[in-house]
Amino acid sequence: MASLIPVSDPADPRLADCVRLRDVNLRKSLEAEHGLFVAEGEKVIRRAVAAGHPVRSLLMARRWTEPLADLLDGLDAPAYLVDDATMEAITGFQVHRGALASMERLPLPSIETVLSGARRILVLEDLVDHANVGSIYRCAAALGIDAIILSPRCADPLYRRAVKVSMGAVFAIPYARMANWHDDLGELRAAGFTLLALTPAQSATPLDKAPLGDRVALMLGSEGDGLSSHWLDEADEPVCIPMSPDAMSAGVDSLNVTAAAAIACHTLMR
Repeated sequence: MASLIPVSDPADPRLADCVRLRDVNLRKSLEAEHGLFVAEGEKVIRRAVAAGHPVRSLLMARRWTEPLADLLDGLDAPAYLVDDATMEAITGFQVHRGALASMERLPLPSIETVLSGARRILVLEDLVDHANVGSIYRCAAALGIDAIILSPRCADPLYRRAVKVSMGAVFAIPYARMANWHDDLGELRAAGFTLLALTPAQSATPLDKAPLGDRVALMLGSEGDGLSSHWLDEADEPVCIPMSPDAMSAGVDSLNVTAAAAIACHTLMR
């Protein structure tokens, strides 16, 4: 059973895993150094535990000990109990879901391992907004996408905001990260994947008209610039989501990347 330990000092070194959760640069450094991530809220914590991530510690308001009693019974980790003011002083914001867990990261599988048995995958190039990455994982998991491949500069799916926005879907879908942005698309093609590049250009093939082979990889580009010219050139076919002509005439010529991902995932699984 988890050890329940009341703490009143926000500077207590035992709470270091959860300090300044909104400081992105600090969190990147701290989480990389210690191989951890933070799960926020009961549902997300339970999904992370179910996915096999060991719990380092919990930080929680005392009122959450009862809803999490069954989980606490099965953990061999400290659960630090704090009041709301101390929680906010530690994390840098009001934690409305009442509980945080510092979790250990698991080794990322290779691209080859993730592709094994997959038929429909997403490939994300340089998406840097953690909320967008979390939303795309949620769409992909909900709509049946088999796996996700990340370019080297993509935002971390296990950053707290990405995990929170995904509602824990980051634990439900296998993913791997490329080591070589320039060449690793070739590994997907060698595995038999047709590479479709999603673009707002309406001259591209409508996604619902594109021939879908047995294995398809849909590439999504960064929030501002979209896919790089290199990845567009590497694709087997550019595809688009057709826009309403009335919207186009009014200057609305594209969707944000999360909306586009949801539509594209649904279309891929037709």
